[in-house]
Amino acid sequence: MEHRWQIALSAGLLAAIWAGVADTFHLVTWIGFLACSTFFAQSKVGFQGVLMTWFTNLSGVFWAWIVIAGGSYFDGPIVGYLLTGVVTTMMCLQASYQKLAFIPGAFIGCCITFALSGDIAAILPPMIIGALLGYGMTLLTGQMIAFTTKTLPAIKLRLAKQQ
Repeated sequence: MEHRWQIALSAGLLAAIWAGVADTFHLVTWIGFLACSTFFAQSKVGFQGVLMTWFTNLSGVFWAWIVIAGGSYFDGPIVGYLLTGVVTTMMCLQASYQKLAFIPGAFIGCCITFALSGDIAAILPPMIIGALLGYGMTLLTGQMIAFTTKTLPAIKLRLAKQQ
């Protein structure tokens, strides 16, 4: 990987900033990191990647909510099991729609929702910010690559002349 240092530095810097922001505003940090990971795992670039991340993660939130809400109306776990099977099927089938084509994004959103017992207010802000975090990392990495591509050869040339 040619630009490993630029990637590492931008990811580390923005991850630290995200951790501080999440702590300050009492957001669930790991949700933002999962949404950020979704951004990097899906195939779209730029803001289209943010949209793909939002659409697929949020669809998973919706599907998990269906299981949680539907299962709460019945005694016993059987309905929850059946709803889980139907929802899993639907998360895979929705990938036929281009904006929902990243199936793992739906599963990530669904798992987050189950982990937080459907607490939508705790889920949505860090999930939305996390996709933007991934996008920000790509933008900052691009800027760092451009900067080092221009400045490093000049620095090396100066150092060589001084020797």
